[in-house]
Amino acid sequence: MLEEVLITNKHSVYSSAIEKSRKYLEFIAKSELTDKEKDWVVSESVKGFMENVNPGFLKYRKSVSTNYMAVEWMDSGATFTDVYGKVFIDCLGGYGVFNVGHRHPKVIEAVLSQLKRQALHSQELLDPLRAMLAMLLASITPGNLQYCFFTNSGTEAVEGALKLARLHTKHIGIISTIGAFHGKSMGSLSATSKSVFRKPFLPLVPGFRHVPYGDAKVLEVEIASAKFTGEDVAAVILEPIQGEGGVIIPPDDYFPQVREICDRYGVLLIVDEVQTGLGRTGKLFGIEHYGVKPDIMCLAKPLGGGVMPIGAFISTKEIWQEMIPNPFLHTTTFGGNPLACAAAIASINVTLEEKLPEQAAEKGNYFIPKLLDLMSKYDNICKEGRGRGLMIGMEFTSNEAGYDVAKGLFENGVLVAGTLINAKTIRIEPPLVITKAELDMVLEVLNKVLADVSRKYSVKPNHFKKAVDIIA
Repeated sequence: MLEEVLITNKHSVYSSAIEKSRKYLEFIAKSELTDKEKDWVVSESVKGFMENVNPGFLKYRKSVSTNYMAVEWMDSGATFTDVYGKVFIDCLGGYGVFNVGHRHPKVIEAVLSQLKRQALHSQELLDPLRAMLAMLLASITPGNLQYCFFTNSGTEAVEGALKLARLHTKHIGIISTIGAFHGKSMGSLSATSKSVFRKPFLPLVPGFRHVPYGDAKVLEVEIASAKFTGEDVAAVILEPIQGEGGVIIPPDDYFPQVREICDRYGVLLIVDEVQTGLGRTGKLFGIEHYGVKPDIMCLAKPLGGGVMPIGAFISTKEIWQEMIPNPFLHTTTFGGNPLACAAAIASINVTLEEKLPEQAAEKGNYFIPKLLDLMSKYDNICKEGRGRGLMIGMEFTSNEAGYDVAKGLFENGVLVAGTLINAKTIRIEPPLVITKAELDMVLEVLNKVLADVSRKYSVKPNHFKKAVDIIA
């Protein structure tokens, strides 16, 4: 009797799931929604996040959007539209994902063409797109980088790079920096510096040290100290510009000094280009601003063209030797799948063909001086502006002021974001295809919002600081 009841209940659950999934599939297939359907989408989204995803995300979104009605529906170019038809200029760019824009036609076409033939590979035969993408990356990355391993995300790319460094050097020490963000899986989280992400999961992977970013002398002292005590360092991992750390740009001589120190002590240099790569800073790769060649490079966010998730770590022939005898030493089921590789190949083509690094440099040179002039008028809330290309930071005198500005921009159709849970610095990272007309609209909205927020705070001036790189 009990078994019959259990079977009946299971059939009931399955029937309910089938009915729900059919309704969701019908929603996915729609290109237009009625007013009633729009309300249903919002209600279903809020309910799902509250009961089955994480209600904390609803609280986080409230800090920016002031209500739950903004549910994404469609996107194109440098904008996206919510279910009620409100258009937003995207000045977040998925934290660096949408370099080529939202749903670039060439990326979509490549993915759909591949999907018509094959979605996922067998895992046993050679898959051609993985080989082709690897050859492409080897041809455009700086230095002698040659061999690629493809992942599904940036944190996975960092994990692989850290393992490769330890495998090659036979040392365990890894030096990262204060303010660094390299991901949240256990190895990459060990390199990440923010305590709020680290403390709940301590102890992390052993062997990691953190030094101030931009200070090569302190880095050398740390490496020398580790060597003296017999805890030799395998690698130094650095971002060309710290993204989550607040768009922090190091001194021009920092990376050349780091390269020289690493060479002298036999330490590998891992460059994390997950956010700065593929044109964001006005060069194809952020490290190219410094004329330095990395030993290992990590890529992700924009590599999939804003359509598919894909990451990679790439290194030299010499360093890769330990991976060759047993290629199953480090593997992934979905990394480098045909759809993701198709998107990445198209993304690289668009980036180069449409000269997106040059566009980022030109638009940054156009936008940043205007932004800094605007911020200087509200120096009771604006502390500093800085940026390179279209990777830009607005630092405020407090978290509260930053949140108020982010909320005001959102209400007026411009999406920005702080550095994860910190709004003291707001990042502006639009798709590199954003037009100057759209940038002018952002400035117009920002002027209005800064004026409104400025009136809420003390009129005491802050001596606003302009820190900007104009890219030739």
